[in-house]
Amino acid sequence: MKFSKRAEKISPFYVMEVAKAAQQLAQEVAHGPEPMIFLNIGEPDYTAPAQVQAAAQESIASGRTQYTNALGLEPLRQAISDWYRSRFGIQVPAQRIVVTAGASAALQLACLALINPGDEILMPDPSYPCNRHFVSAAEGVAQLIPTGAAERYQLSAEHVATHWGAQTRGVLLASPSNPTGTSIDPAELRRIHEVVQSKGGITIVDEIYLGLSYDEAFGHSALAISDDIISINSFSKYFNMTGWRLGWMVVPEAMVPVVERLAQNLFICPSTVAQHAALACFSTDSIAEFERRRAEFKARRDYFLPALRELGFGIDVMPDGAFYAWADCTPLCAKLGVQDSWEFAYALMERAHLAITPGRDFGTADTARYVRFSTANSMEQLQEAVRRMQRLFA
Repeated sequence: MKFSKRAEKISPFYVMEVAKAAQQLAQEVAHGPEPMIFLNIGEPDYTAPAQVQAAAQESIASGRTQYTNALGLEPLRQAISDWYRSRFGIQVPAQRIVVTAGASAALQLACLALINPGDEILMPDPSYPCNRHFVSAAEGVAQLIPTGAAERYQLSAEHVATHWGAQTRGVLLASPSNPTGTSIDPAELRRIHEVVQSKGGITIVDEIYLGLSYDEAFGHSALAISDDIISINSFSKYFNMTGWRLGWMVVPEAMVPVVERLAQNLFICPSTVAQHAALACFSTDSIAEFERRRAEFKARRDYFLPALRELGFGIDVMPDGAFYAWADCTPLCAKLGVQDSWEFAYALMERAHLAITPGRDFGTADTARYVRFSTANSMEQLQEAVRRMQRLFA
């Protein structure tokens, strides 16, 4: 069977490959003294709150399960608009909000609407691998630009201006970022967008972790800068609805009918049940619960990052959002007799029953030195993970 060149250009998602190996080993050690601890997948350990679950059940019981408008339920689009006003102090009209089948669908729609074959999109290295694959699937070219701790592992306006070429169409950023948990300073993001605008390009910002921001200096939406910015968001992270597959995008008004046409043909609509459930996310009680959970995620970060440093990991920048630690494992590879972060991750899995993610997925700029820990797990599990590593590295 012959497959498309498009499909062959998409690399494996190594996060999931490692996860499969960890799941297999987990079955073997499940009843032993040290069952597997999973710090590899970026998924909150919380589920949707009771009100959200009840809203889904009510939707099913009352038969509200038919297709919705491709742009999403009007009350949900309005609720998201109201959330931007109450949480970030910005006016985002509901008619510019498109509800999607997860942030993944939003990114796909954005890329298909804006990228022509051969167009280059500038992205930081390291960055979330699926974002560059969305660009490739639209027959664009993801140009990864190496970044370091000095830039908080983010692009700068200077990066963008220096690397902009004849085929460059725009930038795809993430703030806060996966795998680093770092955000772009709002002033720098404004400068980036000014460079992009001067070139007639597009600025797409993945903001799916924005709700899980812990530093007032960074916890601002890119939408405050310009109506021309395309923002991608999700109910998966802050709202703890990963498997519900529901997200949204905010686009310039002129782009709405283009995205609607694509969404009608590719998805028909997002999950109706998930949309009705998501309306309950914005109740006073639900928001209070999400904020309680956000504080817990911050507490986990504040415990786990210093513990990693004490163990010998290099943490160049304290993450200001999300639930990740981008850690240089080079100092510890020699202790385990391994060469790089890929072998290091498997050594931790096999010797300490601790699953983490090697840096291979996230780019090519020194990623063989780095591993990603997810702190989207209980404090007890994080403390046990530290104890196991202490014994392993002793």
